[in-house]
Amino acid sequence: MEIFPKPVQDPLPLWIAVGGTPNSVTRAGYLGLPLMIAIIGGQPRQFVPLVELYRRAAGRGGHEPKTLPLGISAHGFIADDSQQAANIAFPAHHAAMTRIGKERGWPPSTRAQFDAGATLQGAYFIGSPQQVVDKILLQHEWFKHDRFGLQLSVGTLPHDKVIKAIELFGTKVAPEVRKALGR
Repeated sequence: MEIFPKPVQDPLPLWIAVGGTPNSVTRAGYLGLPLMIAIIGGQPRQFVPLVELYRRAAGRGGHEPKTLPLGISAHGFIADDSQQAANIAFPAHHAAMTRIGKERGWPPSTRAQFDAGATLQGAYFIGSPQQVVDKILLQHEWFKHDRFGLQLSVGTLPHDKVIKAIELFGTKVAPEVRKALGR
């Protein structure tokens, strides 16, 4: 099938993105495809057994599990301090997750759930640059992932605040994570 614009890479790198079902991670591992796990709620540590299942399936499929890329994708927002980040991100996040929840049968989201998700053990990467660094490194201990994708702007956020969050990610978070991981 033709793809336009033409990709720079040949072959085109394909990743399987999953929300966390055993069948989906097993399939990706068995096929030897890189895996991106989307963690949009709950306790991220609950995904550790799925990562282990992915790696076992890769081995059964004849692939070297340690060479297959693994990524984590999560919702988040970065500001100079945690309270500012939460206050900016919550209204849009609440609206988006409540709308998605209606489609999937979830109850409306609450500020208490949002705040719990923004803690170190929670799913959301919302806070100061150092808090986001700490959370990425903690999850790296759990998952040993190669890539991290931060989905900023869950819902509509002020443009200047999103630009600032991108700047903080690029100038503070990413360099600290690379330094800590020796990359």
